[in-house]
Amino acid sequence: MSTPPSPLRCLVVDDDPLSVQIVINCINNTPFLTTVGSFDSALAAAEVLRNQPVDLLFLDVEMPLMSGLDLLSTLQNPPMVILITSSKHYAVEAFEHDVVDYLVKPISYARFLKAAQKALELSETDASTATATTNAVATSTDPDFTFVKVDTKLVKVLFNDVCYVEALGDYVHIVMPHSKLIVYSTMKAVEEKFPTSVFVRAHRSFIVNLKRVQAIEDNTITIENKQIPIGQTYLRDVLQRLNKF
Repeated sequence: MSTPPSPLRCLVVDDDPLSVQIVINCINNTPFLTTVGSFDSALAAAEVLRNQPVDLLFLDVEMPLMSGLDLLSTLQNPPMVILITSSKHYAVEAFEHDVVDYLVKPISYARFLKAAQKALELSETDASTATATTNAVATSTDPDFTFVKVDTKLVKVLFNDVCYVEALGDYVHIVMPHSKLIVYSTMKAVEEKFPTSVFVRAHRSFIVNLKRVQAIEDNTITIENKQIPIGQTYLRDVLQRLNKF
């Protein structure tokens, strides 16, 4: 019998005591989450985040002295993040910081649970990917193609032709210089098909072909004039892979 996974360790950072208590209550009512602490300022939380294992950070955006987004910018290896906001206009900035989701106050448990489940699924996917990458051995006998299902037919995809893969809802777009395939699939399934010797996850929504990278600037990859964001959680791995490529 397999051992059940450990609950995600959660830290709450918000200068509103009522909001903190609401989030902690939600965490306590969610079996796959556990609270490891709370802080009323980003400054107070910064040192703990650098030294204490945290899987999921519930982070208020608007706080005095240092905002939640400022805090994220200081962390080299941030945990998964769910932003807590009073305004929806932070959605674009949330995407740039590669957060799991953002909750708009007042927070309902139903909306909280939806965000938490996203974090759980992402955690499980990342763990699976890490295991697959560790076990993968790139050899000269690796296949240089795969087949994907497009509508009712199987289409051959040459790995060298692929520039990047983009997740869009329930579909992924496999993009080549002069064409693209729209496939009903998950990013996890694509990662399992594509060789880790050539492809790397750069963002929750993007997998890139290292051979096709033309430039990197300001945490953005350029491939075929497409600007692809590098998620904070993937930045170190992307840079290390490119340096060794």
